[in-house]
Amino acid sequence: MTTRSNIGFLTPKPVQPELPLFVYLPGMDCTGELLTVQAEKLAKVFDLRCLCIPPNDLSSWEKLTEATIRLIKKELIRNPQRVVYLCGESFGGCLAIKTILAAPELIQKLILVNPASSFYQRSWLGLGGILTSLIPDLIHRYSALGFLPFLAELSLMAQSERLALLKAMRAIPRSVVGWRLSLLQNFGTHEQQLTRLTQPTLILAGGSDRLLPSLEEAQRLVNLIPKAEMVVLPYSGHACLLETQTDLYAILEKYHFLDHLAQSYEQLASNLSA
Repeated sequence: MTTRSNIGFLTPKPVQPELPLFVYLPGMDCTGELLTVQAEKLAKVFDLRCLCIPPNDLSSWEKLTEATIRLIKKELIRNPQRVVYLCGESFGGCLAIKTILAAPELIQKLILVNPASSFYQRSWLGLGGILTSLIPDLIHRYSALGFLPFLAELSLMAQSERLALLKAMRAIPRSVVGWRLSLLQNFGTHEQQLTRLTQPTLILAGGSDRLLPSLEEAQRLVNLIPKAEMVVLPYSGHACLLETQTDLYAILEKYHFLDHLAQSYEQLASNLSA
């Protein structure tokens, strides 16, 4: 399978090249437009980029990984020493793992949010790829509404975020949904490679995730990645970054994940005075 459109970065806030780079890899929607709840505070200390994968894209893991690495390298041309935070949510968590394993030298901090690397443990979800190929497009679009409670803790989301999530889900053609589900089904465990990671890693797990066993998967990853810590969000669902009570900036601060910021500011001041 190959892509038919360009994969790129969206900039949800004005570009700030003097700040550390924060790269967000989205969930199954792959729009890159669902970081809205977190973007305002994150933009105070980061230059934000959100990966956008076109709705007709049928790229393999290899192609998606290559595209992500290429985009990050492009951002680093002006300042190769720039600190990079890689944040992957759900499907994007799998892509983040692939990316950091393929190019660990580019990434200083890794954040995984309910990563879908546990997908293989849900055999009934594996049938999704087969079933979507049998469902007409019109029914597929409306079935997204019924699937919403499994994907998110709706009571913790503003109405605008619920509508944005529903819109993003409906925008994906059923053939692409089936393809991305097949990617997750064949993602693998990468256990040996993960034990060799040296980057500090933060793994967020929704305690009320109805879609995937995120708590168990977070614990598995923490046991594998040497510098990993687990953060349990007890009342959060799968799409927890859309919840109004989830404050990713505060979580990063609490777990000392913003230490690189001071170093970056010192480097910037040094460069300006040189």
